[in-house]
Amino acid sequence: MVRWRPNRLARLASVVWMALAAVAVPLSAFAAEDTGVAGPTFKEGDVVGFDKIESIKNFVPAEFWANRDFFFYEGMNMEVGPFFKDYGQPPEYLAASEKFKGQAKVGPDDSLEGFSSGFPFDPASIDCKGDPQAGVKHIWNFAYQWDGDGSDSRYFYSYWDRGEELPLYYEGTSKTIMMSHRVEPELVEKQAGDLFRGEKRVNAFGIEVDAPFDARGILLMSYRYKDSEKPVAQAKNDDTWVYVPTLRRVRRISTAQRTDAISGTDFTLDDLFSFNGVVPQYEWKCLGEQDVITPFNTKVKGYPYVKDQNFGPYGLSFANDRWELRRAVIVRMTPRNKDHPYAFKDIYIDKETLQPLYSFAYDQKQELWKILYHNHRWSGDDSLTGKWHDSWEEVAEPRVMSVVADVIINVQTGTGNRIEIWDAGGKPVGNKAQIRRYIDVGRLTRGR
Repeated sequence: MVRWRPNRLARLASVVWMALAAVAVPLSAFAAEDTGVAGPTFKEGDVVGFDKIESIKNFVPAEFWANRDFFFYEGMNMEVGPFFKDYGQPPEYLAASEKFKGQAKVGPDDSLEGFSSGFPFDPASIDCKGDPQAGVKHIWNFAYQWDGDGSDSRYFYSYWDRGEELPLYYEGTSKTIMMSHRVEPELVEKQAGDLFRGEKRVNAFGIEVDAPFDARGILLMSYRYKDSEKPVAQAKNDDTWVYVPTLRRVRRISTAQRTDAISGTDFTLDDLFSFNGVVPQYEWKCLGEQDVITPFNTKVKGYPYVKDQNFGPYGLSFANDRWELRRAVIVRMTPRNKDHPYAFKDIYIDKETLQPLYSFAYDQKQELWKILYHNHRWSGDDSLTGKWHDSWEEVAEPRVMSVVADVIINVQTGTGNRIEIWDAGGKPVGNKAQIRRYIDVGRLTRGR
């Protein structure tokens, strides 16, 4: 029998939660219009091999290009997809945005006041150059981007050290349910987007661990609260509980220290999807805009469809996939907590879908430390596996661009992690009674 040690419990709980759940900035990292970059020499349908990567140099962030050996390699075949394709949100999300337009405000400590549903702030009216609050407005939009009903997926979390896959891994299932800020017309009209009357949670997130064997049967439930939108002194951190089969009990996990590196990984809890933290705990600045080529609307299969997909010699590359030209807004995150491991992080956000594209975290010496980037999948594209993203009665066409893989590289050590959730479609749990049962922490004590 495996004896469960408390430090291992904390480590594993944090890791599996994340699973479902990087010199100063060079001038070339800022807006294309500020640097005089010419238009692309590549076009839709081109295949960029290793001998042609110079053609995309000006359309990836400078930090990414400087560390290109992690991502580009002999034998790669990058397909150039469409430029600025329409992946806009469904009419229900846009209608909610219009209904509550102008009500949300930036409060003390970059908190959020008066938000109900849709975009907190009209994207078209955010002036990166003229509005000192532009950065935090973009990040609040990012935090409440359209994500359908939540997500339902199977995950695989692998560890890499300078091209060697380590034996430590986790796989299982995860589900996120949006509890508030929803866009179904009936909920918008009657309850300002709340799933249940008086709802205090933003979402509920649960996972199950299927492997490795000594971790099988671990269950976890985490709540994010509306109070996370409040000023720093009042902002509420997430609550998280984990069921450990060997102990046959539920234990509460502290999530106050979200910025600690998880043992054995290069991720912090706030690194998931480039940023998964509490917004008021940071200061925000809009740096500009840039046209970037990025993995978007994948054409390859990763986990759970394929376990041995080619992710390059470091195991951290999407260069054998489809990349598209997108307009990104660049936001700088600076921690208010002086003990934070990062001096700052620059996050590239897709201007239309609000999906994370790239981010670059700097250590306290202001040297590049970590690079994060992501692959995506469009709900309306069934060419890969057939229908994979469900609609529901109130939203006939979900129009969701989902993150289906997170990659992080520690450029100072050559280590990294890959999280794969290639089937991350929004699948409604069912009626409200079923949802209540799923999010009930008491369910964890009953096991699977």
